[in-house]
Amino acid sequence: MISKLLGLAALVAAVELPDDECADGEGQCALNALQLRGQQLASEDSNSSDSGPKCAPLSDPSNSVCAPVVRWASRGGQYDPHANDWFQDMQDISKVSFHHASLGDWQKLYYCAPPGGKQCGTPPCDCTHPPCNVCSFDSGGGGAAEAKGCAANPDSISCKPPKKALDYNGRAWDPMTVHGFGPFHVFAIGDWGGMDGSLRPIEGRPELVAYPQGAKSGPSVFPRTRWNKAHTKELCDHKQFVACYTTMGMMCDPGCGFVKGIDDQPQTLVASAMKMHAAKKDPAFILNVGDNFYWGGIEKTCGTPMNELSYTAHHQFNSIFEGIYNGKGLDGKVWLSVLGNHDWGGRVFNNGWDQQIAYTWKSPAAYWSQHVDFTDAGFTMDIFLVDSNAMDAKDLMKDSEHNICGAEHNPAGATCASAGGPESLGSCKQWFWDLWAANQAWLAEGLSKSKADWQVAVTHFPCGHESSFWIGMHQQHGLDLLVTGHRHDQELWSPGRLGGLTCFVTGGGGGISSEATPNIHNKRDWYGEAQYGFYDLLVSKNTISITSINWNGYEIMTRKVYPK
Repeated sequence: MISKLLGLAALVAAVELPDDECADGEGQCALNALQLRGQQLASEDSNSSDSGPKCAPLSDPSNSVCAPVVRWASRGGQYDPHANDWFQDMQDISKVSFHHASLGDWQKLYYCAPPGGKQCGTPPCDCTHPPCNVCSFDSGGGGAAEAKGCAANPDSISCKPPKKALDYNGRAWDPMTVHGFGPFHVFAIGDWGGMDGSLRPIEGRPELVAYPQGAKSGPSVFPRTRWNKAHTKELCDHKQFVACYTTMGMMCDPGCGFVKGIDDQPQTLVASAMKMHAAKKDPAFILNVGDNFYWGGIEKTCGTPMNELSYTAHHQFNSIFEGIYNGKGLDGKVWLSVLGNHDWGGRVFNNGWDQQIAYTWKSPAAYWSQHVDFTDAGFTMDIFLVDSNAMDAKDLMKDSEHNICGAEHNPAGATCASAGGPESLGSCKQWFWDLWAANQAWLAEGLSKSKADWQVAVTHFPCGHESSFWIGMHQQHGLDLLVTGHRHDQELWSPGRLGGLTCFVTGGGGGISSEATPNIHNKRDWYGEAQYGFYDLLVSKNTISITSINWNGYEIMTRKVYPK
C-alpha cells in the first residue's frame, strides 16, 4: 500500500493537505506546498521542446537527490515486499517490468513519477526503450487524433492540435450528427474530479492525500468546509472535516454533518448512478462544467507541448476520469467541456491547464462552440462553452485562498506564456478579465447568428454570477438554457430568478465535499434539491425536460424548458 511507502527511510514522507481556504492563517498551508514547494525542480522539462530535455547520467550533480534511492531500488529495493506498490508505474513509463529494468529505466521512473517524491533532475541518456528523455504520450488518446474525417480535412481543429493551448479560442468544433427520432438524453455533471492518491507527483509536490484513506488508487474526495445557508457562520472547518474522514465519523464534530457511506465516496456514488442511468437511457453526449481534477487540476507546471501528454496528466485522466466514467451508454460518448477555477490551478495560474486541452475529451480551448444536428428528428442545437473563471481572478493581495492570480501562492516568476496563458503574475488578473470580455462579445455574436432551434451555454461559475449579462443573453439574444457548476450541490433554478432564463447548478459531482450535509433529514442549509448528483436532459424539438438525479439514482425534480 502507498501508506507503507511513506514509512520507508529511503523515500519521502507525504505531506497532509490542509484546508483549501486556510483561513486561520496559522503557518504555511501544505496545499500551498502543492504549488510552491520544490519549484526549483521544475526546470527545462516544464517547457520542453519536441526533442525533450537534456539527458545526463545518474552520477550527474543534477541527480544528487535521487541517485541513492535509484541505486537502492535497482538493487535490493525491487525485492522489497512492497515493491509492487512502490514501482507500479514502471511498466507505463519504461515499457518494462521493474524486475527487468535497467539503471536507466529506474532513473527515468524517478524522473517521470518518483515514488516518495525524490525526483531526478534530468532524465537518463540510455534506457531499454528510447526516447529516454521524455515522460509524455501522444495527446490524441482523448479524441482529436482519432476523429473521423481527418484524412479529408486534416487541418480541422478536431484533427490537428493547436501550437498553443488557446489558439482555438472562439472556434467551432466540427458539427455533430445525432441519429434517431428521439427524444434524446443528454447528461450534465460538474465538480466531479477527486484527488488522485496514487499519483507520484513531480516538481517537488507532495502526494494528493488529504487523509489516510485517500492514499489509494482511484479518486478520494477533498474535504472542504461547511457553512450555514447564509454563509455567515462556519459550521465545520477543514481540520474538523479531515478528522471526520480519518475516523469515518467516529470522531467528528456534529456541525460537519458528515454522512459515512456518502461523504467519503461521492464521486464513485454519482458515477455509479450515472452509469446505471446511461445503460438505460444511452445519452447522446455529456455536458461538463469543469473542476475536473482537485485540488489544482493537472499537477504539473504549464508548458508541455500540445502534441504531448505528460505522464502526470496520463495518470490523472486514467485514475479519475477514464477508470470511473465507463460502461454501457458512456463508452465512446463525447464530453463537451469547460475548465473550472481548480482546473486553472485553484490558487495559482501556472498548473497544467493546457494539458486538459491537449487531452481533449472535448475541451479544445478555453471557449468554443459545438453545433449538433439531430437530423432524423428535424432540429438543431448550438452549444456555447464559455470560460467564466475571471470571477476568481482578483487583485494580488485579495482573497488569496480563492484567487487564481493571488501573490501568496503563485511562485516567483510564474508564467504560462509558452502555452498562450498569462505572461506573469502582474498581468494575470487583467488577462483573465480580458478573456471574459472576449467570451462575452463572442457569445453575443454567436447567439445572434445562430439559426438553431436551441441555444445552450455551458460555463463553470454558477447561476447568479454576472446575472445581468446572462439575462441579457436570454432576453436580447435568445439563449434558452444556462448550465453551470462551481457551487458544490445540485440546484435547478426557476426561470423567474434569472429574467426568464432557466439555469441549473450541477456542482455535486463528488470531487469535493458538498456545500451542506447530504443528510436528507437536515436540509436547513441546502441551496437546492440535492447535494451530490447529475442532471438528465431529455431533448426534443419543442422541449427540454431537465431531471435532477441524486447520488443514489433517484429522480428528485423535473422542470421543462421551451425555446425562446
